[in-house]
Order: sequence, then C-alpha cells, then structure tokens
Amino acid sequence: MKKIYFVTSNKGKQAEAKEKLSAIDFGAIQHNIGYPEIQADTLEEVALFGVEDVQKRFDQPFFLEDAGLFIDCLKGFPGVYSAYVFRTMGCKGILKLLDGEKNRKATFRSVIAYKESGKKPVFFIGECHGDIFTKELGSNGFGFDPIFIPSGETRTFAQMEIKEKNLLSHRGKSLDKLADFFKKQ
Repeated sequence: MKKIYFVTSNKGKQAEAKEKLSAIDFGAIQHNIGYPEIQADTLEEVALFGVEDVQKRFDQPFFLEDAGLFIDCLKGFPGVYSAYVFRTMGCKGILKLLDGEKNRKATFRSVIAYKESGKKPVFFIGECHGDIFTKELGSNGFGFDPIFIPSGETRTFAQMEIKEKNLLSHRGKSLDKLADFFKKQ
C-alpha cells in the first residue's frame, strides 16, 4: 500500500479520505501540523496559502483540503468562513438565520491541494448541491452535516455512513479526482 500524507486536524475528514483512497491501495496518513487559514474570497486561495505554509515545514508529498457551505439565500455565506461560522454559531445559528426562509438551496464545495516537492500544487474540486433542512438530524459526520440534505436524498449527511456520504459529497468528489490523478501516475 502506498502512503500519502493528509494535512488535517479533522478526524472526520481523515476517515473519509482513508475510506476513499484505500480503494486504490493508498493509505491516507493524518499529519496534523496545522496551517493558517487566511481570509480570502475563494477556497482555492485558502488552500494555496495552506500549501505554501506547510511546504516550508514538511518535505513529503501531501494534500490538504478546504471546504465550505455556500447558502444561496445568504449570498454564499458562510462560504470560505464555514469553519469559523461553525465554531461560533454552529448548525443552530445557521438554522436561526434561515428561519422562515423558503429558498434553502445550498452547495458544499471542497478543494484539495496536492503538493510534491519541487512541483506546483495540483487542485481537485468537488461540489454537492442540496438543501438546508429545518432542524438537525443524525449523529454521524461533522460540521454542518446534520443540516445538509444532498439533492435526490431524504437524509442529511449526518444520517449516512462514511461510505454513503463519500458517494455523494463534495469531499468524496474531490477525493475521487485525487484518486484518478494517483492512478494515472
């Protein structure tokens, strides 16, 4: 089994990457060295800044991932600020902002940045469209998973097992693209 380092402190993201990449005989090894998440307009900018910071301290091939929940009626909020908004407001805060709102459309986006020493980073983007439910449901997953129902589903991400979520989710789609990249190497 080949090994690849995943720079993250999030055990949920690690579990999803491990499940997805094991299918191509890659072991995703969590490497929690931290990096600053800048305030920026796009997830790509946040990921690039993270890669540039990590590569100064770590000289192995690695990837990192940044994700955000973009809610239509809130003009894309929380978007690139999703981690901060989750820490400060949580799912309950988002539900309060949407109280009485009929348009509950949202998109989860994921950007993976893969970096090898001496090479430019390669980006893989995944999206999942869906709706924000009216209450929290489920105990699996993390972050905004208990309030997000992917299009075509009746359950939130938090009501799904990792394998099910990985088939539909933004992160699952960006991990699929990363896996395809590794298969072509």
